[in-house]
Amino acid sequence: MPFKVLLPQDMDSSGKDLLIKNNIEIKMGTGIDEKILIREIEGCDGVITRTAIITENVIKASKKLKVIAKHGVGVDMIDVDFATKMGIKVVNASDSNKLSVAEYTIGLIIALAKNYFIYDSELRKGNFEIRNIKGMDLEGKTLGLIGFGKIGQLVAKKASLGLGMKILVYKRKVGNKKVIDGIEFTEELNHVLKNADFLSLHIPYTKDTKKLIGKNEISLMKKEAFLINTARGEVIDNDALADVLECRKIAGAAIDVFENEIPTVDNKLFKLENVIVTPHAAAFSNEALQRMSYEAAIGVVEVLNEDKVTYLVNKI
Repeated sequence: MPFKVLLPQDMDSSGKDLLIKNNIEIKMGTGIDEKILIREIEGCDGVITRTAIITENVIKASKKLKVIAKHGVGVDMIDVDFATKMGIKVVNASDSNKLSVAEYTIGLIIALAKNYFIYDSELRKGNFEIRNIKGMDLEGKTLGLIGFGKIGQLVAKKASLGLGMKILVYKRKVGNKKVIDGIEFTEELNHVLKNADFLSLHIPYTKDTKKLIGKNEISLMKKEAFLINTARGEVIDNDALADVLECRKIAGAAIDVFENEIPTVDNKLFKLENVIVTPHAAAFSNEALQRMSYEAAIGVVEVLNEDKVTYLVNKI
Protein backbone atom coordinates (compact mmCIF):
# COMPACT_ATOMS: atom_id res chain seq x y z
CA MET A 1 0.00 0.00 0.00
CA PRO A 2 1.25 3.53 -0.76
CA PHE A 3 2.11 5.93 2.02
CA LYS A 4 -0.54 8.53 2.87
CA VAL A 5 0.13 12.14 3.89
CA LEU A 6 -2.41 14.58 5.33
CA LEU A 7 -2.46 18.18 4.15
CA PRO A 8 -4.72 20.09 6.58
CA GLN A 9 -4.34 23.12 4.28
CA ASP A 10 -3.53 23.30 0.60
CA MET A 11 -0.02 24.15 -0.58
CA ASP A 12 1.79 24.95 -3.81
CA SER A 13 1.70 22.28 -6.48
CA SER A 14 5.49 21.86 -6.45
CA GLY A 15 5.37 19.90 -3.20
CA LYS A 16 2.23 17.97 -4.10
CA ASP A 17 3.73 16.95 -7.42
CA LEU A 18 6.82 15.63 -5.64
CA LEU A 19 4.68 13.53 -3.29
CA ILE A 20 2.68 12.10 -6.19
CA LYS A 21 5.88 11.38 -8.13
CA ASN A 22 7.00 9.26 -5.18
CA ASN A 23 3.71 7.33 -5.09
CA ILE A 24 2.55 9.03 -1.90
CA GLU A 25 -1.19 9.47 -1.56
CA ILE A 26 -2.33 12.96 -0.58
CA LYS A 27 -5.27 13.31 1.78
CA MET A 28 -6.67 16.84 1.70
CA GLY A 29 -7.94 17.98 5.07
CA THR A 30 -11.06 19.99 5.79
CA GLY A 31 -9.86 22.20 8.64
CA ILE A 32 -7.27 22.85 11.34
CA ASP A 33 -9.38 22.45 14.47
CA GLU A 34 -7.85 19.80 16.74
CA LYS A 35 -10.94 17.57 16.56
CA ILE A 36 -10.82 17.62 12.77
CA LEU A 37 -7.09 16.91 12.73
CA ILE A 38 -7.50 13.97 15.12
CA ARG A 39 -10.16 12.47 12.88
CA GLU A 40 -8.40 13.07 9.58
CA ILE A 41 -4.84 12.11 10.52
CA GLU A 42 -5.88 8.57 11.44
CA GLY A 43 -4.12 6.07 9.18
CA CYS A 44 -1.70 8.66 7.78
CA ASP A 45 2.05 8.14 7.61
CA GLY A 46 2.81 11.84 7.52
CA VAL A 47 1.38 15.33 7.83
CA ILE A 48 2.52 18.66 6.40
CA THR A 49 1.34 21.58 8.51
CA ARG A 50 1.18 25.24 7.58
CA THR A 51 -0.64 26.77 10.56
CA ALA A 52 -2.35 23.68 11.99
CA ILE A 53 -1.24 22.99 15.57
CA ILE A 54 0.02 19.42 15.83
CA THR A 55 -0.58 18.54 19.48
CA GLU A 56 0.12 15.38 21.43
CA ASN A 57 -3.49 14.32 20.88
CA VAL A 58 -3.18 14.78 17.13
CA ILE A 59 0.08 12.83 17.03
CA LYS A 60 -1.41 9.95 19.02
CA ALA A 61 -4.37 9.71 16.62
CA SER A 62 -2.34 7.95 13.93
CA LYS A 63 -0.45 4.84 14.94
CA LYS A 64 1.26 4.88 11.52
CA LEU A 65 2.65 8.42 11.81
CA LYS A 66 6.33 8.58 10.85
CA VAL A 67 6.94 12.21 9.91
CA ILE A 68 5.60 15.68 10.68
CA ALA A 69 6.69 18.37 8.23
CA LYS A 70 6.50 22.13 8.72
CA HIS A 71 5.61 24.15 5.65
CA GLY A 72 8.09 26.84 6.69
CA VAL A 73 10.76 27.17 9.36
CA GLY A 74 9.28 27.68 12.84
CA VAL A 75 8.08 24.50 14.53
CA ASP A 76 6.53 26.07 17.63
CA MET A 77 3.08 24.74 16.60
CA ILE A 78 4.36 21.15 16.67
CA ASP A 79 4.81 19.18 19.89
CA VAL A 80 8.37 18.25 18.93
CA ASP A 81 9.17 16.73 22.33
CA PHE A 82 6.26 14.29 22.16
CA ALA A 83 6.98 13.46 18.53
CA THR A 84 10.58 12.67 19.47
CA LYS A 85 9.41 10.52 22.37
CA MET A 86 7.24 8.56 19.93
CA GLY A 87 10.08 8.14 17.43
CA ILE A 88 8.46 10.43 14.87
CA LYS A 89 10.74 12.64 12.79
CA VAL A 90 10.01 16.35 12.51
CA VAL A 91 11.28 18.16 9.43
CA ASN A 92 10.97 21.71 8.17
CA ALA A 93 11.76 23.85 5.14
CA SER A 94 14.62 25.70 6.76
CA ASP A 95 16.05 27.27 3.60
CA SER A 96 12.74 28.21 2.04
CA ASN A 97 11.89 31.68 3.29
CA LYS A 98 15.18 33.27 4.37
CA LEU A 99 15.42 35.42 1.23
CA SER A 100 11.80 36.59 1.38
CA VAL A 101 11.91 37.46 5.09
CA ALA A 102 15.27 39.19 4.76
CA GLU A 103 14.06 41.32 1.85
CA TYR A 104 10.85 42.11 3.72
CA THR A 105 12.82 43.17 6.78
CA ILE A 106 15.00 45.48 4.71
CA GLY A 107 11.86 46.93 3.16
CA LEU A 108 10.40 47.69 6.58
CA ILE A 109 13.64 49.34 7.70
CA ILE A 110 13.60 51.60 4.65
CA ALA A 111 9.88 52.35 5.07
CA LEU A 112 10.43 53.41 8.68
CA ALA A 113 13.47 55.53 7.87
CA LYS A 114 11.86 57.30 4.92
CA ASN A 115 8.33 57.75 6.35
CA TYR A 116 6.69 56.11 3.32
CA PHE A 117 3.49 55.11 5.08
CA ILE A 118 2.99 58.44 6.85
CA TYR A 119 3.66 60.39 3.65
CA ASP A 120 1.26 58.22 1.68
CA SER A 121 -1.64 58.38 4.13
CA GLU A 122 -1.33 62.13 4.75
CA LEU A 123 -0.87 63.15 1.12
CA ARG A 124 -4.07 61.26 0.28
CA LYS A 125 -5.79 63.64 2.72
CA GLY A 126 -4.35 66.67 0.92
CA ASN A 127 -1.57 67.28 3.44
CA PHE A 128 1.41 68.18 1.22
CA GLU A 129 3.19 69.79 4.17
CA ILE A 130 3.70 66.34 5.69
CA ARG A 131 7.03 66.38 3.85
CA ASN A 132 8.32 68.65 6.60
CA ILE A 133 8.51 65.55 8.79
CA LYS A 134 11.99 64.51 7.77
CA GLY A 135 13.20 61.00 7.15
CA MET A 136 16.73 59.73 7.70
CA ASP A 137 19.53 58.22 5.67
CA LEU A 138 20.53 54.67 6.55
CA GLU A 139 24.21 54.71 5.62
CA GLY A 140 26.30 54.70 8.80
CA LYS A 141 23.35 53.87 11.04
CA THR A 142 23.60 50.86 13.37
CA LEU A 143 21.36 47.85 12.78
CA GLY A 144 21.10 45.71 15.90
CA LEU A 145 20.19 42.08 15.30
CA ILE A 146 18.78 39.78 17.95
CA GLY A 147 19.43 36.35 16.47
CA PHE A 148 21.87 35.47 13.72
CA GLY A 149 20.51 32.42 11.96
CA LYS A 150 20.00 32.14 8.23
CA ILE A 151 17.60 35.09 8.07
CA GLY A 152 19.60 37.30 10.42
CA GLN A 153 22.78 36.66 8.45
CA LEU A 154 21.10 37.57 5.17
CA VAL A 155 19.61 40.74 6.66
CA ALA A 156 23.08 41.71 7.89
CA LYS A 157 24.58 41.12 4.45
CA LYS A 158 21.94 43.15 2.63
CA ALA A 159 21.95 46.00 5.17
CA SER A 160 25.74 46.21 5.25
CA LEU A 161 26.61 45.78 1.58
CA GLY A 162 23.46 47.33 0.15
CA LEU A 163 22.78 50.17 2.56
CA GLY A 164 26.12 50.81 4.24
CA MET A 165 24.75 50.15 7.73
CA LYS A 166 26.87 49.08 10.69
CA ILE A 167 25.87 45.68 12.08
CA LEU A 168 25.78 44.83 15.79
CA VAL A 169 24.68 41.30 16.71
CA TYR A 170 23.57 39.84 20.04
CA LYS A 171 24.47 36.18 20.50
CA ARG A 172 24.43 34.18 23.71
CA LYS A 173 27.88 32.81 23.02
CA VAL A 174 30.54 34.74 21.17
CA GLY A 175 33.98 33.31 20.47
CA ASN A 176 37.30 35.08 20.82
CA LYS A 177 36.74 37.18 17.72
CA LYS A 178 34.30 39.99 18.46
CA VAL A 179 34.36 41.43 14.94
CA ILE A 180 34.04 39.19 11.87
CA ASP A 181 33.81 40.61 8.34
CA GLY A 182 32.95 44.01 9.77
CA ILE A 183 30.11 42.67 11.93
CA GLU A 184 30.40 43.26 15.68
CA PHE A 185 29.21 40.48 18.00
CA THR A 186 28.37 40.78 21.68
CA GLU A 187 26.98 38.64 24.47
CA GLU A 188 25.50 41.76 26.09
CA LEU A 189 21.89 42.27 25.00
CA ASN A 190 21.81 45.68 26.68
CA HIS A 191 24.75 46.83 24.55
CA VAL A 192 22.75 46.16 21.39
CA LEU A 193 19.61 47.78 22.79
CA LYS A 194 21.46 50.97 23.76
CA ASN A 195 23.38 51.38 20.51
CA ALA A 196 21.01 50.26 17.76
CA ASP A 197 19.30 52.82 15.55
CA PHE A 198 17.21 49.94 14.21
CA LEU A 199 16.61 46.76 16.20
CA SER A 200 15.47 43.70 14.23
CA LEU A 201 14.42 40.40 15.80
CA HIS A 202 15.28 37.06 14.19
CA ILE A 203 14.87 34.48 16.95
CA PRO A 204 12.54 31.49 17.29
CA TYR A 205 9.85 31.37 19.96
CA THR A 206 10.93 29.15 22.85
CA LYS A 207 10.46 29.22 26.61
CA ASP A 208 13.76 31.11 26.79
CA THR A 209 12.79 33.78 24.27
CA LYS A 210 9.23 34.41 25.48
CA LYS A 211 8.92 38.19 25.95
CA LEU A 212 12.68 38.52 25.71
CA ILE A 213 12.08 42.12 24.71
CA GLY A 214 9.94 43.67 27.44
CA LYS A 215 9.42 47.07 29.03
CA ASN A 216 12.87 47.18 30.63
CA GLU A 217 14.62 46.20 27.41
CA ILE A 218 12.68 48.65 25.24
CA SER A 219 13.37 51.45 27.74
CA LEU A 220 17.09 51.09 27.01
CA MET A 221 16.65 51.92 23.33
CA LYS A 222 17.38 55.33 21.87
CA LYS A 223 14.46 57.71 21.58
CA GLU A 224 15.20 57.91 17.84
CA ALA A 225 15.37 54.11 17.40
CA PHE A 226 13.01 51.80 15.54
CA LEU A 227 12.08 48.18 16.31
CA ILE A 228 11.27 45.56 13.66
CA ASN A 229 9.79 42.13 14.38
CA THR A 230 9.40 39.56 11.61
CA ALA A 231 10.18 36.61 13.92
CA ARG A 232 7.44 35.60 16.36
CA GLY A 233 4.95 37.80 18.20
CA GLU A 234 5.59 36.10 21.53
CA VAL A 235 9.22 37.26 21.76
CA ILE A 236 8.07 40.82 22.52
CA ASP A 237 5.83 42.13 25.28
CA ASN A 238 3.50 43.84 22.83
CA ASP A 239 1.53 45.72 25.49
CA ALA A 240 4.76 47.23 26.79
CA LEU A 241 5.80 48.06 23.24
CA ALA A 242 2.49 49.81 22.57
CA ASP A 243 2.84 51.88 25.75
CA VAL A 244 6.37 52.94 24.85
CA LEU A 245 5.38 53.83 21.29
CA GLU A 246 2.35 55.80 22.44
CA CYS A 247 4.60 57.91 24.67
CA ARG A 248 7.10 58.30 21.81
CA LYS A 249 9.90 56.87 23.93
CA ILE A 250 11.14 55.21 20.75
CA ALA A 251 10.53 56.52 17.26
CA GLY A 252 8.49 53.69 15.82
CA ALA A 253 8.12 50.04 14.97
CA ALA A 254 7.23 47.63 12.19
CA ILE A 255 5.42 44.49 13.35
CA ASP A 256 4.63 41.53 11.10
CA VAL A 257 3.88 38.97 13.83
CA PHE A 258 1.56 38.99 16.83
CA GLU A 259 1.05 37.09 20.08
CA ASN A 260 -2.46 36.17 19.02
CA GLU A 261 -2.94 35.51 15.34
CA ILE A 262 -5.19 36.59 13.76
CA PRO A 263 -4.98 39.91 15.73
CA THR A 264 -8.22 41.75 16.40
CA VAL A 265 -8.81 45.30 15.22
CA ASP A 266 -8.73 46.59 18.81
CA ASN A 267 -5.04 45.68 19.08
CA LYS A 268 -3.25 48.60 20.74
CA LEU A 269 -0.60 48.74 18.03
CA PHE A 270 -3.23 49.33 15.34
CA LYS A 271 -4.15 52.68 16.88
CA LEU A 272 -0.64 54.14 16.69
CA GLU A 273 0.57 56.23 13.75
CA ASN A 274 4.24 55.42 14.36
CA VAL A 275 3.74 51.70 13.77
CA ILE A 276 3.64 49.74 10.52
CA VAL A 277 1.61 46.55 10.94
CA THR A 278 1.49 43.73 8.40
CA PRO A 279 -0.32 40.35 8.51
CA HIS A 280 2.53 37.85 9.11
CA ALA A 281 3.33 38.20 5.43
CA ALA A 282 7.14 38.40 5.38
CA ALA A 283 7.48 34.89 3.97
CA PHE A 284 4.51 35.12 1.63
CA SER A 285 6.16 35.65 -1.72
CA ASN A 286 5.22 33.37 -4.59
CA GLU A 287 8.74 31.99 -4.71
CA ALA A 288 8.94 31.36 -0.96
CA LEU A 289 5.63 29.51 -0.93
CA GLN A 290 6.90 27.29 -3.73
CA ARG A 291 10.11 26.59 -1.84
CA MET A 292 8.26 25.89 1.43
CA SER A 293 5.96 23.40 -0.26
CA TYR A 294 8.78 21.65 -2.09
CA GLU A 295 11.20 21.48 0.87
CA ALA A 296 8.49 20.21 3.24
CA ALA A 297 7.63 17.52 0.71
CA ILE A 298 11.31 16.61 0.32
CA GLY A 299 11.49 15.95 4.06
CA VAL A 300 8.44 13.70 3.95
CA VAL A 301 9.77 11.74 0.98
CA GLU A 302 13.19 11.31 2.59
CA VAL A 303 11.74 10.01 5.85
CA LEU A 304 9.26 7.64 4.24
CA ASN A 305 11.90 6.32 1.84
CA GLU A 306 14.34 5.97 4.75
CA ASP A 307 16.86 8.24 3.03
CA LYS A 308 19.17 10.75 4.68
CA VAL A 309 17.01 13.64 5.90
CA THR A 310 18.08 17.10 4.73
CA TYR A 311 16.05 19.30 7.08
CA LEU A 312 15.67 17.22 10.26
CA VAL A 313 14.57 19.19 13.34
CA ASN A 314 14.72 16.53 16.06
CA LYS A 315 17.17 13.75 16.75
CA ILE A 316 15.71 10.26 16.40
